[in-house]
Amino acid sequence: MAIGRKPGGKVVKPTGSALEAAPDQTSEPADTAADAAAAPSPSDPMTRMILADLVLRGGGALMRRAVEQNLLGRTLGKGKAQKIIKGRTMGQTLLGTAVARIATRSVPGAIIVGGGLLAKALYDRKKGKKG
Repeated sequence: MAIGRKPGGKVVKPTGSALEAAPDQTSEPADTAADAAAAPSPSDPMTRMILADLVLRGGGALMRRAVEQNLLGRTLGKGKAQKIIKGRTMGQTLLGTAVARIATRSVPGAIIVGGGLLAKALYDRKKGKKG
C-alpha cells in the first residue's frame, strides 16, 4: 500500500513499517503546511491582493524614477535631473499621471496626447530659434 489520502483527507501510511510506529504529529502533509506558513494571510485573499498591489506599485515607482532620471540625465546631467524630479509639485505629478492614463486607455486619447506633445515640441523648437 502506498502513502496517499482517503476521501476524508486523512493520510494513509503503509502498514508493517517503521512509519506506522512513529506517532503522527501533523494531520496535514508537509507541502500543504509549507504553503500555509508562507502565505501572509491564508484565510483572506484580499490581504494577498493588497500586498501584490503594493509590491507592483512600489516596483513601478522605482522603475519610473530610473527611466525619468536616465531620460533627463542624458541632456541635462545627472545632478540636475535628480533636482527636477525631486522638485515636482503634487499638481505636476497628478497632471502627468492623468495625461499618461488618458494616453494609455484609448486610441483617441493617445492621438490627442501625442498630438499635444508634438505641438509643444514644435513650439519649443520654433521659440528656441527666434530667441
